Amino acid sequence: MTLLRRNIVANFAGSIWQAVMGLAFIPLYIDFMGVESFGLVGIFATLQGVLVVLDMGLSATLTREMARLSVLPESAQEMRNLLRSLESIYWCVAITIGVAVMSLSPFIAHDWVKAGHLSPDVVVNATRTMGLAVALQWPASLYTGGLIGLQRQVLLNAVNIAAGTLRYGGAALGLWLVSPSVQAFFSWQMIAGFTTTCALAVFLWRALPAGPRPVFQVHVIHRVWRFAVGMSAITILATILTQLDKIILSRMLTLEAFGYYTLAGVVGMSLYRLIGPVFAAIYPRFTQLVAAGDEQELGRLYHRSSQFMSVLILPATLVVAMFARELLLLWTRSSSVAAQSHLLLSILICGTALNGLMTPPYALQLAHGWTRLALYTNLVAVVALAPMIVFMVRRYGAPGGACVWVILNAGYVFIEVHFMHRRLLKSEKWRWYWQDVGVPLAASAVVVGLARLLVREPMSDFMMVLTVALISVAALSVAALATPTTRGWLRSQLSKSRRSNVRADTA
Repeated sequence: MTLLRRNIVANFAGSIWQAVMGLAFIPLYIDFMGVESFGLVGIFATLQGVLVVLDMGLSATLTREMARLSVLPESAQEMRNLLRSLESIYWCVAITIGVAVMSLSPFIAHDWVKAGHLSPDVVVNATRTMGLAVALQWPASLYTGGLIGLQRQVLLNAVNIAAGTLRYGGAALGLWLVSPSVQAFFSWQMIAGFTTTCALAVFLWRALPAGPRPVFQVHVIHRVWRFAVGMSAITILATILTQLDKIILSRMLTLEAFGYYTLAGVVGMSLYRLIGPVFAAIYPRFTQLVAAGDEQELGRLYHRSSQFMSVLILPATLVVAMFARELLLLWTRSSSVAAQSHLLLSILICGTALNGLMTPPYALQLAHGWTRLALYTNLVAVVALAPMIVFMVRRYGAPGGACVWVILNAGYVFIEVHFMHRRLLKSEKWRWYWQDVGVPLAASAVVVGLARLLVREPMSDFMMVLTVALISVAALSVAALATPTTRGWLRSQLSKSRRSNVRADTA
């Protein structure tokens, strides 16, 4: 449990640092380049999201296999051969991605995006550089998956903190000192991405046990192909569901309007900076417990992680959703940006929170090697929601597309969890809905809802920051006290503090 806690702390440190870097520098990017150029950054993010389908489930497979093999004797060479085999495939895919995006750049510039002030030549050159940037940072996810599986997450997050500083801070310096252009921005993303990929590759290989030279082996791929195919199918469908609204909006809206949607999406999806560290820590541990057959400890960890996730993200979500306009105004210093983006942010972050609640159930399924439920759920969702996205975007514009994100994730919470517990931890479903999610949600909603009713009058920036901070602390505290896991932890910490004080007084 000590290792698990250390990994969670390290994951939070790395993730929060990258979130701070991104949120701190985005207003500078918009100030240097303009909202329209920032729309191209949104295209870049969408492209990265769409191309996740080419991962083919390999990074998740490497995470699971590294976690499984790490507790088995005499598996060192198998681990090295597995990494070399998957690495070879991944780099071939990266080269293909770079060539494909560069070849399609004229089509993207002339026939897809609706640029206003930016010339087609600028968009073409930026898109070509964008393709190189995506290709060079593409294999980083594979090496990340390997380090997560080995539970070397302190090392991983040290690299991520350095990489985040290099990526975001370096881009801002480039825009300031070299050229305030979108071409300069993507050129730096290419350099920073390749540097990060190389660093992760070196550290992962050094983390593996020593042994003979690794070789590419077809039978290694064959052994893991079922899980990889299942993960690949899930990824493809999930990518369609999470990126289709952005693809449609990038086609239907002006590049400037898409820039506002991108801005709201960046803030809304930044909640993953809290969600991702928990998944990265619990997934390998779930896998080890499944391999050991310890279902009792698995059930305890499942509920603890579910309650921790709820306390972590639900108060923050409600505060951002209720005070989106004020927070955007404080952040960007632009009333027009706040006016255009606050509703989108409120909707998107609620959908992201629902998605975050699914983290422990999803990790539990993957730890059992059971990909079929998520695959079928996503398949049904694609059939049902894809036409809804088109309808909602055409009728209600960007807010309509954002609403589909909420509908999708509500379906996961109320449908997928129900069917999962018919097979895994069969008697734990209602405890998850009520104790793990319902109680912290109700507690934080009461606090934030009352605060929203009371905070009506305009106030200074300092007072608004102070007010939002106090509301956040109050909501987090009430949710923590209402939830058994966090309440028990707080009680134990208080008892330890009292014992320490008693010993100090005695001495």
